[in-house]
Amino acid sequence: MMASYRGLAVVAGGAGFIGSHLCRALVERGHEILCLDNLQTARPSNLRLLEQLPRFTFVEADVVNPLPEEVTRHSDQITRVYNLACAASPPQYQADPEHTMLTNVVGTHRLLRLAEQAGARFLLTSTSEVYGDPEVHPQRESYRGWVSCTGPRSCYDEGKRAAEALTFDYARLGRAEVRVARIFNTYGPQMHPDDGRVVSNLICQALTGRDVTVHGDGTQTRSFCYVSDMVEGLIRLMESDIDGLEPVNLGNPVELTVNELLERVIAMAPNEAKIVYRPLPQDDPRRRRPDIGRARALLAWEPTVPLEEGLRETFRWFAEEVGETAGETAI
Repeated sequence: MMASYRGLAVVAGGAGFIGSHLCRALVERGHEILCLDNLQTARPSNLRLLEQLPRFTFVEADVVNPLPEEVTRHSDQITRVYNLACAASPPQYQADPEHTMLTNVVGTHRLLRLAEQAGARFLLTSTSEVYGDPEVHPQRESYRGWVSCTGPRSCYDEGKRAAEALTFDYARLGRAEVRVARIFNTYGPQMHPDDGRVVSNLICQALTGRDVTVHGDGTQTRSFCYVSDMVEGLIRLMESDIDGLEPVNLGNPVELTVNELLERVIAMAPNEAKIVYRPLPQDDPRRRRPDIGRARALLAWEPTVPLEEGLRETFRWFAEEVGETAGETAI
């Protein structure tokens, strides 16, 4: 099922959280990387670490705009195109909703055209947000979702749904060989401290003894996948011999409430923390858990890092690498 691969891989959004881990993993497997990022939401330290790697080239570029010549001139060498180019946390993607939508639609189109011209395989990182606030639980790939097309999250949710439609149209027309991953909540080192995601927020606030904020009553559920497991799933999906005409859920099927996550984080904190509950954002999903049966069957993949181990590594990274600054910017 898995094919060996060595060649030039374009990773759009490669300086971001998951993208930076993906770039490192691909280099360690012997690949040459051409990383594109507009650095809008990426941490500069992520890029500094990547630039120390062999066979790694960075091009500052926004995929909403025409791809630069530094990319297109390599089209005869490119064999893989990973599209991770989009802010993924609500505060970040809602800050510029027009750009978020264009990144998902125009950016995906530009990268698909690149894959078509290069004869390269293309992977879109879609999202569990295409399921919206689901009425079906757990969420299977066949579920069509319950998404608001007019709310503040629609720039991301509907943008990703449009990106999927475009990607599958390219496949049906024989214009590109594609893969689509629907990513569920992912966490780990190199997250941006002020990205507004629940794991980074809780850890950064707990580290500094500030009020720990929980949106809603904390009974909403999520399923958290450690970043190394997610990267392994993305690579397996890209290198699999499936037909690519259906999406594949990638995430951890272990479901817990935000309050349960909070208990684990508080237990690691050096100081006692005060918990403050705030209103739940509009259209925030109440339940979220992937059915990963397709990933197990087609990719022989499932997460292996337990939550407690992943949280310890993430907490340690924030404490060592970000420290007090993280707590100040996370609130």
